[in-house]
Amino acid sequence: MNIELLRNHCISKPAVTENFPFDKDVLVFKVLGKMFALTSLKSWEAGTPSVNLKCDPEKAIELRETYESIKPGFHMSKIHWNTVELYHGDLSVKFIQQLIDDSYQLITNGMTKKQQAELANYK
Repeated sequence: MNIELLRNHCISKPAVTENFPFDKDVLVFKVLGKMFALTSLKSWEAGTPSVNLKCDPEKAIELRETYESIKPGFHMSKIHWNTVELYHGDLSVKFIQQLIDDSYQLITNGMTKKQQAELANYK
């Protein structure tokens, strides 16, 4: 997976915005203001790309035990976030996209009824 494919997949989802709220390095994808994915541009330039994704805590543990490329979230809650290292090559693009979809869905499922209604306007 390359950065363009990652970005295009993230921004193709309803109500997603992208910005750099922390610094000029960390690209953050949000749905209605709530983060669901973030990645360091410097890591892509260095050849060690990764993306942090929200994950159900039980599934997060299962993924970490199954895949060498999936670690506890770097600089994030280790319970709710995974860092997916994209440079090992052991994860397919389709699988990574599914992890992104799961992160997005986890965030939107936790939204208030008002936010859910707002999200429905984007679909």
